[in-house]
Amino acid sequence: MEVVTIETPQLGDRTYLVHDGEVGVVIDPQRDTDRVDKAVADAGVRITHVAETHIHNDYVTGGLQLATAHNAAYLVSAEDDVPYQRQPVSDGDTVHVGRLVLRAVATPGHTHHHLSYIITDGDRQAVFSGGSLLYGSVGRTDLVSAEDTEPLTHHQYASVRRLVEEAGKDAGLYPTHGFGSFCSSGPASGAEASTIGEQLAENHALTDPDEEHFVRELIHNLTAYPSYYAHMAPINMAGPAAPDLELPDSLDGDELASRLGRGEWVVDLRNRIAFAGNHLSGSVSFEYGDGTQFTAFLGWVLPWNEKLTLVGERQDVEDAIRDLSRIGIDNPDAAIGAGPAEVAPGAATSWYESVGWKEVLQKPGDDTVLDVRRTDEFQDSHIRDAVNIPVHELLRRMDEVPPGRLWVHCGSGYRSAVAASLLQRAGRDVVHIDGNFHRAEKAGLPVVYPKGD
Repeated sequence: MEVVTIETPQLGDRTYLVHDGEVGVVIDPQRDTDRVDKAVADAGVRITHVAETHIHNDYVTGGLQLATAHNAAYLVSAEDDVPYQRQPVSDGDTVHVGRLVLRAVATPGHTHHHLSYIITDGDRQAVFSGGSLLYGSVGRTDLVSAEDTEPLTHHQYASVRRLVEEAGKDAGLYPTHGFGSFCSSGPASGAEASTIGEQLAENHALTDPDEEHFVRELIHNLTAYPSYYAHMAPINMAGPAAPDLELPDSLDGDELASRLGRGEWVVDLRNRIAFAGNHLSGSVSFEYGDGTQFTAFLGWVLPWNEKLTLVGERQDVEDAIRDLSRIGIDNPDAAIGAGPAEVAPGAATSWYESVGWKEVLQKPGDDTVLDVRRTDEFQDSHIRDAVNIPVHELLRRMDEVPPGRLWVHCGSGYRSAVAASLLQRAGRDVVHIDGNFHRAEKAGLPVVYPKGD
């Protein structure tokens, strides 16, 4: 048995190709299945099965289109009432994939009908746990509804314990979530690989002997998750179509300026410091690049299903189109170029200051520090007298933003750049603070710790 991992770091998820050298099964494929096709071709195998651990809440699946394209059986929980053709699987069902034996294990918790898969090849085992057992933690349990959260958390506790009993300690563990995904909960370890035995020793869901304590702690520590999640499960239940990843023709400058004038969403993909120094008036900053969580924050912050235009260099725009398709944002328009003078010569431009923490010490007393981190981050520690409005709530809470000049910060400078651009678009006077929050106190800012940490 060989396990090929296909990373999607932009969403903190993994897809797996598991094969015996001739045939294989793909588990939890993302929507852009050409990456899977390449992995299959590189391995020189044939896909006979595609399996979903659950109806996903954080991305659009490529499972149906992949199974159709390869004439493969599509394994989906028998409990999920879907309109498309699939091979329903239930707890205890086994499926043969060449010499591999796949066994489904019901692991409700992340969702009601969640399945994990134990794949055996001779004396070797691998566990594909989806959003159930993660490295150091478990998948979050609050994505179905508020009423279901506590019962699902109890189910999660029982499910992961049953799963490790069903598998050997030497079995490799291969979760879908937990690599930066908002679908994970609790103290995820950050490990790149693990085994069932290691999780038995380290995972709080397996080491905490008190189920009630585990449930209370997990629910208490759940943080906000992206609003676009509300659209993912319905899309996946209906059966998503293949994405169109072609780069559209670049808009000319007049059309781009016209869209800005109409108040449409024009997203600048450049570095946030370059954006601060000069950008098209009315555009917003979502810097594209490794480690930025561009996809999650754009889908979280901007209104769903509104017309979108991406502005940036060709490669960034192409990559952003692919990334956005994974969360169901399809066919954005594009303006290709290095900056305002190239994409819309003569159009109105704007700028705002971008500073470090030392410059904040010179802030006039009447100006406001606006903290756009999540509420839980703010409650852990914040600058004295700062006002907290999380960036994902900013558009609907603009009337709560204090008057006067705003010095905007987050944890790293990324979210505050998004917020500063939204505020300027709304007519506010902003200063962007580009710095890691943990350096604020060292720079001399008065940081308070409400919980006494």
